[in-house]
Amino acid sequence: MSYADRVFIDMCRDILDNGTSTEGEKTRPHWEDRTPAYTIKKFGVVNRYDLSAEFPIMTLRRTALKSATDELLWIWQQKSNNINDLHSHIWDEWADEDGSIGKAYGYQMGVKHQYREGMMDQVDRVIYDLKHTPFSRRIITNIYVHQDLHEMNLYPCAYSMTFNVTQKKGDDRLTLNAILNQRSQDVLTANNWNVVQYAVLVHMLAQVCGMRAGELVHVIADAHIYDRHVPIIKELISREPKPAPTFRLNPDVHDFYQFTRNDVSLENYETGEQIKNIPVAI
Repeated sequence: MSYADRVFIDMCRDILDNGTSTEGEKTRPHWEDRTPAYTIKKFGVVNRYDLSAEFPIMTLRRTALKSATDELLWIWQQKSNNINDLHSHIWDEWADEDGSIGKAYGYQMGVKHQYREGMMDQVDRVIYDLKHTPFSRRIITNIYVHQDLHEMNLYPCAYSMTFNVTQKKGDDRLTLNAILNQRSQDVLTANNWNVVQYAVLVHMLAQVCGMRAGELVHVIADAHIYDRHVPIIKELISREPKPAPTFRLNPDVHDFYQFTRNDVSLENYETGEQIKNIPVAI
């Protein structure tokens, strides 16, 4: 089976069997009918994926690789906070009449700061450091900016990346590893979506910096399954997983700002039936 499937199944079983319920507590999220959206949750979930061995996309149901990549590039490459720059409608619920989600996500990635080496935003700082000081332990991004939270239509969920480069014995190329920190995650709708996005990011940054993609570590402070998602999750993890597909990244792109969603593809991606009309808490 796909390793991503095994991680997902084990995580969901652990949450359902050993998690704690928020039922009866005061909660911010609610369903479209205004009913409180309660969860079963686990604190401090850590999942590890070796990107050199397998691309971590689940087969229990299809994860839309190009759409996930499109949103990633919207944040990291376009540094946009306007949904009109996206090809999907996943952010529509949080946008204002002009399409803005406020000073969130891509906005924060594009804020420039003065460094000894010149003015750079967070993305350019990461790329600069990976190319010039790859063994630095300070290659970090953070979009959870407290002074701007009141101007964000949604607080960042996946908010920080820490990059770490290693040198494997006998390998003439360096290996790029990363930790994705996430304060909160709706496991059904977002888990594999986020894993796929940041696996793609590591592959892209590794390629433009002349490295190999290594390990992605995903740290989730609050991993939760919503009450109305429980039967869906139970059915999903009862399915028979399939082998992982092969990930392809256009080898001709060596400038991060030249990547498009069409530069990623999968070979032999077989999945279970897609789940439609998943209720989303807002």
